[in-house]
Amino acid sequence: MNLLCFCAGILCLAYYLLIVVYAGITADFAWIWAAFAVLLEGCAVLMRYGRKHPGFFPEWLKYGVAAVVLVGIICFCVICSHVISGMKSPGKKNLDYVVVLGAHVKGDVPSKALELRLKAALKYARENEDTTLILSGGQGSGEDITEAKCMENYLTAHGIPEERLVLEEKSTRTKENLKFSDDLTGCRKKNTGILSNNFHVYRAVELARKLGYEYPYGIAASSDPIMQVHYVVREVAALIKEMLFG
Repeated sequence: MNLLCFCAGILCLAYYLLIVVYAGITADFAWIWAAFAVLLEGCAVLMRYGRKHPGFFPEWLKYGVAAVVLVGIICFCVICSHVISGMKSPGKKNLDYVVVLGAHVKGDVPSKALELRLKAALKYARENEDTTLILSGGQGSGEDITEAKCMENYLTAHGIPEERLVLEEKSTRTKENLKFSDDLTGCRKKNTGILSNNFHVYRAVELARKLGYEYPYGIAASSDPIMQVHYVVREVAALIKEMLFG
């Protein structure tokens, strides 16, 4: 078991370094992989010490820690399965609206995550010509224009007419995306798609239901394959936080 913890710790450290090199040291939530590495290596050291010094750790402590770890793994797997369940959501044909959730803009250029969402939005718009797209996202740090405006620029440049686009330019997080989009259009009473990167779809659709959306349908865009595992773990952490603190 200590060898397993040691190897898992090395893998976590390697993935952390990969994220830092690929996405930068400020990548959101990247620190969790370094924390996992330290925790697992610490467990490996303690297990090795306990094996060399029988009786050092009382039996109740061993079983207690094992029980906590087992419950944690089960909870993680259950929540992770929900996240994964939304990753292939195709949406539904001829929806009244599709809310395209914003993501970071670099100056006036969409980030990779946002570009992947826009490609999925473009594909859906071309295949469902009567659907209105709600482009939802305000302006954050390092952004020269709002995320909504950036999305409009991309879609109109690829042939989607402005008449099919509604811009929501005030939101800064998913809850606001959904609330402000409904304020503009009344979309929570309609057949409405929620389009985001695949790892985010389950949580976004569940949040839409909590906000009163009557007919929400997830539409999953792809995500960066190198960051995919990281994004899924981050979503699990976000769901746990919502369950504990609302």
